[in-house]
Amino acid sequence: MEQVIVNGFYLGAQYALIALGLTLIFALMNVLNFAHGQMYVLGGFISYTIYGKLGLPFVVALISSGVTLAIVGALFERFLFRTVIKRSLREESTMLLAAATAFFLDAVILLLFGEKQRGVPKIVKGVYNDGNLIMPYDRMVVGILAIAFIAGFILYMKYSRPGRAMRALAQDRVAAQLMGVEVDRYTMIGFALGAMLAGIVGGLLVAITGINSGIGGPISIKAFLMVMIGGAGVVGGAIAGGFILGMLESVGLTVLREFGDVTYLVIFAALMVFLSIRPNGLMGKPWG
Repeated sequence: MEQVIVNGFYLGAQYALIALGLTLIFALMNVLNFAHGQMYVLGGFISYTIYGKLGLPFVVALISSGVTLAIVGALFERFLFRTVIKRSLREESTMLLAAATAFFLDAVILLLFGEKQRGVPKIVKGVYNDGNLIMPYDRMVVGILAIAFIAGFILYMKYSRPGRAMRALAQDRVAAQLMGVEVDRYTMIGFALGAMLAGIVGGLLVAITGINSGIGGPISIKAFLMVMIGGAGVVGGAIAGGFILGMLESVGLTVLREFGDVTYLVIFAALMVFLSIRPNGLMGKPWG
C-alpha cells in the first residue's frame, strides 16, 4: 500500500503541473488548448537534445524547455488565437484553431525528431529501498521539482502583479479591463506561462519515461480529464484533479492488473458517473 500511495503522489505531482497550464489558458481565454500535449512533447525533445545529445547540465535543458515553450505560446497567442478571437463570431473557430496547432506541432516534431522513442541518462543514480518501498532517486528529485514548480506558480499568481491581473481577467474580463488591466498583454503572458509549464514537465519526465512523437494526444486527454475532475478554470481544481488521476492510475495499475489493461476503462466509466452527478467538477466555479 505504501508503494501505491507514493507512486500515486509522484504521478499526481506531474499531472497537476500539466493541468495547471491547461486550466490557466482556459480561464483567461475560454479556449481548450488541444496542443497542450504536443507542447509537453516538444519540451521533452528540447530537454533530450540539450541534456542527452549535447551533454549540457540538466538544469540548462529544463530552463531551455520552459523558455522555448513560453516563446512558442506567446507567438501562438499573439498571431493566431488573438486574431481569431477578435475577428470570429463563433467560439468553434478557436477550437478548430487549437486542433490545427496540435496537428501542426505533431508534424513539426515528427519532422525534426522522428518517431523513435528517445531517452536520456539518469539525472541521479541509485534507488531507495527499505523493504516495503522502492523509489529511484531520480523519481524523487523529479517529484520534488514538480511540487516546487506548483508552489512557485501558486505564489506567482497570488502575489505578483501579472498574477493578480490574470486572476482578475479570469474572474471578470470586462470589469478587469475597466479597471485598467491590459487584456492583450496579460492574456499573452498567461498563454506563454501555460505553455511554459507544459514544456517544463515534458523536460522533467524525459529523464524518467523518455519521449516520443506519438504521446502528445494521450497527454492532452489526461490533461482534459484532470480539468474535468477538478473544474475548468480553477487552479485548486487542476491540482486536485492531477493528484486524483495520479492516485486512481496507481491504484488501478496495482489492483486491476490481473484483468489486463483496463485501468483507464474503469477511470473513464467512473468519470462519466461523476460528471453526471457533478458536471462542473469538484470546484467548478470562477477562479478566485
